[in-house]
Amino acid sequence: MSNLNGWYRAILGLAGLSLVVFIIVLLMGDASAAGWPAIAFFAFLAIGIRGIANLKNFSFTIWVFAAVTFSMFYPSLITEVRGYNTEGLIVPLIQLIMFGMGTAMSLQDFAGVIKMPKGVFVGLICQFSIMPVLGISIALMFGFPPEIAAGVVLIGSSPSGVASNVMAFLAKGNVALSITLTATATLLAPVMTPFLMQTFAGQFVPIDFLSMMFSIINMIILPVAAGILFNWIFRGRAQWLHDMMPAVSMAGIVIIIAVITASGREYLLAVGLFLIMAAILHNTAGYFLGYWGSRLIGMEERDCRTIAFEVGMQNGGMASGIAVEMGRTATMGLAPAVFGPWMNISGSFLANWWRERPPVDRSDEVQGSPAAGEQEG
Repeated sequence: MSNLNGWYRAILGLAGLSLVVFIIVLLMGDASAAGWPAIAFFAFLAIGIRGIANLKNFSFTIWVFAAVTFSMFYPSLITEVRGYNTEGLIVPLIQLIMFGMGTAMSLQDFAGVIKMPKGVFVGLICQFSIMPVLGISIALMFGFPPEIAAGVVLIGSSPSGVASNVMAFLAKGNVALSITLTATATLLAPVMTPFLMQTFAGQFVPIDFLSMMFSIINMIILPVAAGILFNWIFRGRAQWLHDMMPAVSMAGIVIIIAVITASGREYLLAVGLFLIMAAILHNTAGYFLGYWGSRLIGMEERDCRTIAFEVGMQNGGMASGIAVEMGRTATMGLAPAVFGPWMNISGSFLANWWRERPPVDRSDEVQGSPAAGEQEG
């Protein structure tokens, strides 16, 4: 903190002041007036921690909290803008985010299926078995209303997202395997997600397999394919787009979560705490089972870490879009909106914890060689 830039220090001071005002307003019993200082606290904090090297990566998550706070206090300002129902923004924003994902990919990312068949096979099996089974088990355990329960199953039936690639990199995992798993799982999603939803969530809401399949193709596959084609045509000559897309994607995610939160505010007030508990349980179990399932069949440490992230972190944007397409934004859409931010928080902590513990290959463990950790570092 001693080396913190004066500008960032001032912003953090404003965050602290906003928090004090928020607490005072609450103590005065005027909860309706507590919204703006609460929003200001998260906004100033999100900006201020950019000046702290070890915390700046959490800035995006704090912006999500700011958006959720705004939506909870002032939902009418979010759900409709000048007569326009903002739920109509969700699918186009997801398509834009998926296009950005595609611009960062190439056909070579799918070649890993041939180069690393064991890792890809194990990762896909774990992802499309562990998470939906956990989803239905947790939904039944918490006794959620049918459409909320279907949302929990939906997030568990979705493929991994690009955030898992970032976490694998930070954790010194197998980034090539991570990218291949994300790409392959995304390609399989039009079939696997409707199948899993029909199998596990059909008891909660009616599932139209073909309709869901075409929705996923429209929302995910076509934009990703367009992004890959764009990347191939321009071959690195559109660096401005690559530089811009992460910020655009993060802004899009914040807007999507804000709209869903505002739409489902009443349900969130009723089951929000239990959804948070469900998110923590689902996500943590995914990391644990993905990692140790891989360890038990003899995979290398780097691959085990990678599969843990691919299993534990899902594409919340796709799940949100499916909920919108099904006309259940305020109910099925809540689980993706809650699970998504938590996955980013937990993934960041786990990745940084592993980052301080360089992976050691099994061959090095057998030989007792200390070199492996040094080479990975």
